[in-house]
Amino acid sequence: MEPLKLVAFDSEDLQILSAHLQDAVLRVDNAAFLPSKNRFAVIANRFDWEGAGSDRKSRDHAYQRRRSMLRFERVLGAQMQNLRKSQQGSVLDLLAIQFEETDAPEGYITLVFAGGGAIRLHVECIEAELKDLGPAWETKNLPKHGEDDRPADEA
Repeated sequence: MEPLKLVAFDSEDLQILSAHLQDAVLRVDNAAFLPSKNRFAVIANRFDWEGAGSDRKSRDHAYQRRRSMLRFERVLGAQMQNLRKSQQGSVLDLLAIQFEETDAPEGYITLVFAGGGAIRLHVECIEAELKDLGPAWETKNLPKHGEDDRPADEA
């Protein structure tokens, strides 16, 4: 798996980042809003769905994860929904990244997590980067989640 470095400047680009980050796992304390820089950043371990290919049903197949950084610029505000400070060390499973335009190009980017949690970013416009930070490692675990964990627009 080659290291990724992708940028997003519109909702279609953001959907590509979302696809690469589906089932990334992270801790709440690895996410930070920096209001003085209008930046939100998170470190996550993303699952390599592209590399999983057609062997998804094989139990002996070694899958891969890679440490990645996701950064959003031009962030006006950030809110956690159904996530508490007491969950700082808890592991979250990222399901999708969604964009809701309000007054073009302004809007809200929402990071949707399994179990109903979300981080909602108020942005001037979409300006995001996904960048792998290091080598991949093997995992035998294939991410799974139930019907109730799908984002509302996919239900």
